[in-house]
Amino acid sequence: MSRLTELRRPFREDYLDYETLTAQLKAWADAFGDIAHLESIGKSGEGRELWVLTIGFDPERPRPAAWIDGNMHASELAGSSVALAAAEAILAVHLGESDLPEPMRRVITETLVHVMPRMSPDGAEAVLKTRRYVRSVPRDDRPKTGAPRWEASDVDGDGVALLMRVEDSGGEFVEAPEFPGLLVPRELHDEGPFYKLYPEGTIDGWDGVTVPDPSFLSDNDPDLNRNFPATWEPDHIQMGAGRYPMSEPESRAVVEYTAARPHLFAWTNLHTFGGVFIRPLGDAPDAKMNPFDRGVYKLLEGWADELTGYPTVSGFEEFTYEPGKRLHGDMIDYAFVNRGCIAWVCELWDIFEQVGFERPKRFVERYSRLDRADLIALAEWDRDHNQGRVVRPWRAFDHPQLGPVELGGLDPTVGFSNPPNEKLPEVCDQQAELFSRMVALAPRIVVADVQVKPLGDGIRRVSVTVENQGYLPSQVLESARGLTWNQGLVVDAEPVGGELVDPNGSREQLGHLDGWGRGRHSGFGAIYFQRSKGTGHRAVAHFDVRGGQALKLQVWSPRTGRLDHFVELEG
Repeated sequence: MSRLTELRRPFREDYLDYETLTAQLKAWADAFGDIAHLESIGKSGEGRELWVLTIGFDPERPRPAAWIDGNMHASELAGSSVALAAAEAILAVHLGESDLPEPMRRVITETLVHVMPRMSPDGAEAVLKTRRYVRSVPRDDRPKTGAPRWEASDVDGDGVALLMRVEDSGGEFVEAPEFPGLLVPRELHDEGPFYKLYPEGTIDGWDGVTVPDPSFLSDNDPDLNRNFPATWEPDHIQMGAGRYPMSEPESRAVVEYTAARPHLFAWTNLHTFGGVFIRPLGDAPDAKMNPFDRGVYKLLEGWADELTGYPTVSGFEEFTYEPGKRLHGDMIDYAFVNRGCIAWVCELWDIFEQVGFERPKRFVERYSRLDRADLIALAEWDRDHNQGRVVRPWRAFDHPQLGPVELGGLDPTVGFSNPPNEKLPEVCDQQAELFSRMVALAPRIVVADVQVKPLGDGIRRVSVTVENQGYLPSQVLESARGLTWNQGLVVDAEPVGGELVDPNGSREQLGHLDGWGRGRHSGFGAIYFQRSKGTGHRAVAHFDVRGGQALKLQVWSPRTGRLDHFVELEG
């Protein structure tokens, strides 16, 4: 048994609470301290550490880096498991326990990987411990207006907070005759009884008469995925936006950490559910995407289909809730637009495929175009393939405000919102391999050759050939070339014991260097015109040095980080 296997907590078989997740991260950091570096980048609203595990030797030296995060939405627990599986896969590469091809392993070991398995530890803990619904974080800092609102709680003390149904002639729900206990939308032919359906909990500010409309943000207002600084808009335009961009400690910690690392080139943001990858653009159709960038995403789409079976869709064309109306303040816009990363979302767990539903033209409609027969099919799948974890029996309860109610209904946590425990290993392993391939796309800057030529009078010309031997160009995305901080490569020279003939010539500008990758379906390599680009992946810097023993070189850019090289001049 390998050391990695010995240290493994059951994240592939179960959904870990904060304590166990923390123990897994610390176990890796303690056992593999030379390559696994654990740090807290902030604290959640309830004071829990926001852990990031950085994998790679010499983590303080900037170089191309990939990021993966999960569980920014409280109930989407599978993101944490997959992020941990990705971390384990990258650790395995470093430890010589991976069966990936050697060229991929070489790039991965030269690249930093940042893993944030749980962005909302408070929300996840609330879901794991009580099953109450929380979108992101279980808090609401909005000033009270006097208007009544629902507050979720375990009113009967049985340890879970699910749903309440109240018999009402104006109820919109009725029990499905084909599946007793399952509530479905009422239709004209139904005879009743009819039910109102509410979250288990109480009404804050109740006037004794009026029951407020429930909202998924009733008592947990901020949605972390609407709180990022890219295209942020206030709550009256974008529900869940928070009081201002990065008003929440979790989103602020992520932005501060990643903005200080311009060498990030890849970003995977894990959600559930649906079984789909969502990529940019978020504000325009594919026709507006840079052709090179589109080719890179086509490559990722092919891998996603091969390894997971999930389709990849445009965020703007297939995943806006209202066609043509973009989302604001979401993380992937921040990662793609602000940070220039190859960034996408994965909605883990293809429950719709598992049940056999057809895919609509716009993928997002899979979540809303569910009729009574579909709901019954989901309930039957839960009974037959998920040990009945979702559909729960109803039981009578005397509610302190509403009187006679019934508690129970649905617990979507395992089976609908997240894979059943039995399916979790497969999801983890597929996604870990996909992320590993994404890491292997990194730009790879090397000093390919150094020539030292005597010029006479103790002067030597040092010619340094720098190459990008990685898949991606040094700017990563073509659309990121215009970012003010995304400057090209430079070479700085410092003589040891001598001097530069031109004291002002210690820096040579190389600009950006091409990678060898061309994406997929971009027309490159077509059988009728197989040609290469020129030598844009290579550049040469020259330094004339008088005397001295050596020349210290530093090749760097904000995007690719720093590479140190030492040239011996004597002997």
